[in-house]
Amino acid sequence: MTKNRKIAVIGAGLGGAAAGALLQQAGYDTRVYEQAPAFSRLGAGIHLGPNVMKVMRRIGIEDKLNAMGSHPTHWFSRDGKSGEYLSRIPLGAFAREEYGAAYITVHRGDLHELMVSTLDQERLYFDKRLVDVDDSGDKVVMTFADGTTDEADLVIGADGVNSRIREKLLGPEAPIYSGWVAHRAIISAEKLKAYDLDFEACVKWWSEDRHMMVYFVTGDEKEYYYVTGVPEPEWNHGTSFVDSSREEMRKAFEGYHPTVQALIDCTETVTKWPLLERNPLPLWHDNRLVLLGDACHPMKPHMAQGAAMAIEDAAMLVRCLDEVGADRYRDAFELYRTNRFERASRVQKVSHDNTWLRRDEDPAWVFGYDVYEVPLRQLQHTDEESPA
Repeated sequence: MTKNRKIAVIGAGLGGAAAGALLQQAGYDTRVYEQAPAFSRLGAGIHLGPNVMKVMRRIGIEDKLNAMGSHPTHWFSRDGKSGEYLSRIPLGAFAREEYGAAYITVHRGDLHELMVSTLDQERLYFDKRLVDVDDSGDKVVMTFADGTTDEADLVIGADGVNSRIREKLLGPEAPIYSGWVAHRAIISAEKLKAYDLDFEACVKWWSEDRHMMVYFVTGDEKEYYYVTGVPEPEWNHGTSFVDSSREEMRKAFEGYHPTVQALIDCTETVTKWPLLERNPLPLWHDNRLVLLGDACHPMKPHMAQGAAMAIEDAAMLVRCLDEVGADRYRDAFELYRTNRFERASRVQKVSHDNTWLRRDEDPAWVFGYDVYEVPLRQLQHTDEESPA
């Protein structure tokens, strides 16, 4: 199998877009299929640590991201009620010097638009919801909801927590509702000027069983974003999110610090999302199919590393294909899993426990990681005759 054979990426989220961009840059004939009819600037923020920015450097968009994002000097953790500082984790210049790249926060939609712009637009297909995949022959045949089909030599499932590729590999199984929800809202920073309070660039407010993470999502600091983690015993809405309200937020954060109350008062619209997980999967690939990101290790967002793990996955997968050769794709996929499973599972566990940076600790194992420089853990046995 040479690089001009076809690779399909199912899903053009952040992990899928990273995979598509890196594969195309590496010379693979890669097509990306997205089920949404078009992209929109979804109202959410995202952290990009130095570990992710190193991949953005390879894609060629690091400078643009540095220009558009907010650059917090610290990750602050504060007691939700008293405001006492629980930790001060240095970022800013420290991150650039110590970890080799910046730490930024940015609007997820702005990041996504930039990443998608790096793809070959003639090989990016919208409104393509995968309904079936047949990996029984010398090609993978994909069938989409619009009745069309296409073929590829290899298929990458970057299709999220309800991945159709994962279902093909492991059978239907609903993700696990974690018992937590996330409220999400973007606030105009102009409204905050009415308060004599300090709205820090990156701060997490904690109490025993809930939290609120708050940060700017634009370099001009005009948009301030919060995302919560709040226990809610059941999720019976049957949708991926529902509208919430200031009243629900006030109840959820009753007794919290005046800064948090000001954020709630300034909230115009807020949504509520279930936090879904899976236990570490026994299988990440089979024959010509392979998973990445939320398709194989969905996690709570409490480390702000969920998308980071998907982007790291994409980079490692391409590295392993180049290392082994696409002719030996089974070995390449197993090398990828071998070099990603432990790290992704550890991040899943820490995210689940919701302890990340609550107290002063060294985050170098996350932020200092470089997917391109970490020594590859080689397979003990390789299949020299893996078919093309």
